Amino acid sequence: MFWDCEESARKVAEMIINLTQHPKTVDQTEVLDLPSDILVEVKHLLNFVKIPAQGEIQARATALAAIAVDQGAQSAMIGGAPYLMSALERALTAVGVRPLYAFSVKESVESVAADGSVSKTNVFKRVGFVEADQ
Repeated sequence: MFWDCEESARKVAEMIINLTQHPKTVDQTEVLDLPSDILVEVKHLLNFVKIPAQGEIQARATALAAIAVDQGAQSAMIGGAPYLMSALERALTAVGVRPLYAFSVKESVESVAADGSVSKTNVFKRVGFVEADQ
């Protein structure tokens, strides 16, 4: 299921917690960033510095889901290592938290400098959320 910005603002009266390592964008008004002490733990759980041992992915997903529950979330914006996301989706769903992915579109903006040179910048514009397919 896809929610555009306007629809998500209408549909989501519940809290969406930010379970990513990045701060929400200014467009993501319905998303709640975590307090800094909890964000440190989330970043630790999301980042792998070596190939995970057997069971580590599930353990980290379960710990992240517990954080979402402790924070009172009904939904969670997730993102990170692809090999963690399916386990995190399942862990969140098991505790009644809806996993969501932010959806953005890339817009290219060209600028002409005084010397006539043209530079191109990619700007990512937040469009809405995609609900994890369960």
